[in-house]
Amino acid sequence: MHCHVHKAVSLLAACALSVFPATSAFAADEPDFSTKTPIKHVVIIFQENVSFDHYFATYPNATNPGAEPQFHGKDDTPRVNNLLAAGLLTENPNSTQPFRLDRSQAVTCDQDHNYGDEQKSFDRGLMDKFPEFVGSGTSVSFPCADAGKAKGLVMGYYDGNTVTAFWNYAQHFAMSDNSFSTGFGPSTPGAINLISGNTAGATLTPFAADGKTPGSAAGNIAGGLNSGAVIGDPRPEFDDCVSTPVIGTAKKTRIRMSGKNIGDLLNAKSITWGWFQGGFGATSRLADGTAVCAGVTSSLAGPTSDYIPHHEPFMYFQLSANRHHLPPSSPAAIGKTDQANHQYDLSAFFTALSEDKLPAVSFIKAKGAQDGHAGYSSPLDEQKFVVGLINLLMQKNQWNETAVIIAYDDSDGDLAICQTEPCGSPRNRSGLNSALHRSQLGFGTHRRWLFGRESRYAQWAI
Repeated sequence: MHCHVHKAVSLLAACALSVFPATSAFAADEPDFSTKTPIKHVVIIFQENVSFDHYFATYPNATNPGAEPQFHGKDDTPRVNNLLAAGLLTENPNSTQPFRLDRSQAVTCDQDHNYGDEQKSFDRGLMDKFPEFVGSGTSVSFPCADAGKAKGLVMGYYDGNTVTAFWNYAQHFAMSDNSFSTGFGPSTPGAINLISGNTAGATLTPFAADGKTPGSAAGNIAGGLNSGAVIGDPRPEFDDCVSTPVIGTAKKTRIRMSGKNIGDLLNAKSITWGWFQGGFGATSRLADGTAVCAGVTSSLAGPTSDYIPHHEPFMYFQLSANRHHLPPSSPAAIGKTDQANHQYDLSAFFTALSEDKLPAVSFIKAKGAQDGHAGYSSPLDEQKFVVGLINLLMQKNQWNETAVIIAYDDSDGDLAICQTEPCGSPRNRSGLNSALHRSQLGFGTHRRWLFGRESRYAQWAI
């Protein structure tokens, strides 16, 4: 199977659909179903806010300070389209030169990744206005760690001494250094694009979840219109937990989305699937049955809400939502249509995995503390989650027929470069892990996933 990325994050999900047969029904308890490829399970780990160069600017060359985990790339590591290869580490057109963030600087300020500002930072393809338009440093109102660079923090990158696990994955599995988003902006457009390939179809909900605060299309829907393309982070209309006090979004603008998404297509083919998100399970309920999602976990950056409503794209679509955060009716129903409507707490994925009943397609969203989003998570917190999940998958018999895709919703505004073509959209990190993907395929410079065989694979700790 060759799935062409073609700069569209949504095709990661579309490729998953193409693996399975077009007619026969597929259920998690049917171990001998037929597929067009050896892949019977696709797991998409969808993380937050990382550009390719933020993690791979100098790959495969790490600084290797004595007190940090060491990384030494293989001699035959393929050339990568990054800052190092492009000669842009020391001769960069931006006002701040790129610089290495140490492992001790894993917690940083979040950068500006708004729809308009990201476009300004690209400066019509010149890629030279990142500090001016999307850089964000510490302030009295919002103190945070900016490595002493103020707005120049946006030019910072990590190497294999901090993102050690991801660099090791890059040595053994297929990765892409030319995976481009199809648009600008923050999490909601990226997540909706993943599952529908289309950010149009947004309609403003008249009031916020508190029932009193008027919704505002400005900064949320293109042109400030009441309907159109989503460009900001409005919250989903069909989600009880938007009102949860600890999440703090009861007064936030909400929208609904129209049209089909990948869930509709999978359902039409009777293919099992699910979105599994940390913190999705209700921690309590109000007297009227309204779900409350009050889980909180501490990352290196401090405590943060487990569940983040605008990171759950299916909750924007009425037919795909699980408004009341109902659990599956039974473990056997995970991946099938029931009261949960394919929207689950992350714990349901581990239940299905432990019983060898993974759905054909699983979207994985870490809880906030481990999703990699700067400001409240970190690359170290993120890797603990990703490595732990992949290690569990590797221990199961299903690993030999599982493809794992790691992708990101947006770039967080971080520096991105294009060496082989003009830049017209953010370049996000993406990769593909599986026992079926040959070591040293390296990075898909033709924006194509390549498949090979590898009989041996390893696990990495951080």
